Amino acid sequence: MLRQPRTVWSVAFACVISFMGIGLVDPILKPIADELGAGPSEVSLLFTSYMAVMGVAMLGTGWVSSRIGAKWTLAAGLVLIITGSALAGMQDGVAGIVAFRALWGLGNALFIATALATIVKAASGSVAQAIILYEAALGVGIAAGPLLGGWLGSISWRLPFFGVAVLMAIALVATLITLPNEREQRRPTPLSAPLKALRDPGLLTVGITALLYNFGFFTLLAFTPFALEMGAQQIGLIFFGWGALLALASVFVAPWVQRQIGTFAGIVSALSCFAMVLVVMGAFVDNRAVLAVGVVIAGAFLGVNNTLITEAVMKVSDAERGTASAAYSFVRFTGGAIAPWLAGVLGEYALDLPFWVGAGAVLAGVAVLFTARQRLRALDGEVEPVGSVTEAEAVTFGDA
Repeated sequence: MLRQPRTVWSVAFACVISFMGIGLVDPILKPIADELGAGPSEVSLLFTSYMAVMGVAMLGTGWVSSRIGAKWTLAAGLVLIITGSALAGMQDGVAGIVAFRALWGLGNALFIATALATIVKAASGSVAQAIILYEAALGVGIAAGPLLGGWLGSISWRLPFFGVAVLMAIALVATLITLPNEREQRRPTPLSAPLKALRDPGLLTVGITALLYNFGFFTLLAFTPFALEMGAQQIGLIFFGWGALLALASVFVAPWVQRQIGTFAGIVSALSCFAMVLVVMGAFVDNRAVLAVGVVIAGAFLGVNNTLITEAVMKVSDAERGTASAAYSFVRFTGGAIAPWLAGVLGEYALDLPFWVGAGAVLAGVAVLFTARQRLRALDGEVEPVGSVTEAEAVTFGDA
């Protein structure tokens, strides 16, 4: 799996930098709130605007990439991320940061909707191996982001935004240099295709499950820094542990779990364990040690879930993979955009409330997933070589 062409490593590097943007913001949420006089619900809008725009934009990513190709779609996404992050760092109010995080979300939609497509097309091995490689890049980026964010954020909350802009500029140069210009004839994808794909009950079920799981995910990601009440560097180290465990679980634990108990049971087990972690964090919300350990342990369960659910969405629908993935991402991200804001609002009433609601939502997602259990159980054993997936068919939807 590690013997890959230069194109694969170039895109994987860009993925690492892109996903650093998720954890990079975590350590500076409280410093932003303190310096700009904002509450958790206001600062959490940094995630809400980002997610909402990214979710809606997912409907059009296939339309764009099928017309201008993967290389220029990746480049356009990177340019928008660079612009959005740099301008966000220049703002003097939360509203301005939220607005430019929305631009960042648009760029990230174009980027992540094309990244796995390129890796799957160029990689050696199976589709499952390409997904694991992609999830490894995701995990490394998520793990490194809080470290960089904590270090830069301890100097100024603006520096992490500028850091993302610089790193993405490096990724942009690498992408333009290493990715070849495409010569294959493209098949234009209509804008309506993702919405039509949601008629598939299996795809819709997995999408709703992911939407509900986002309530727990963003309680952990967007609200826990307020409950911890620590400095940027301390929070950065805690979320580094979370991201590192997520990366290891994505690459090494998820395939083992899938072989032992199957895709469906693996997802159910991972989400159920994640919900239990949130319950413990809610019960001991005043104990910083419990919260810190809970964040790190949650990374393992999220890593397993991410890999298995990504592979499931690529197989559960009869629609083309790119179309199915865009539809799934639309439901997941657009609906999940309310999750970070809701966690902030609930946390202003009681610190433990977001954790209880998040746990309940994750368990509701598990219940929804059971309605598609037969279809998901049938996925195991469906192994396809990477070459059988065209670039237009493989669109992803990572937790960025």
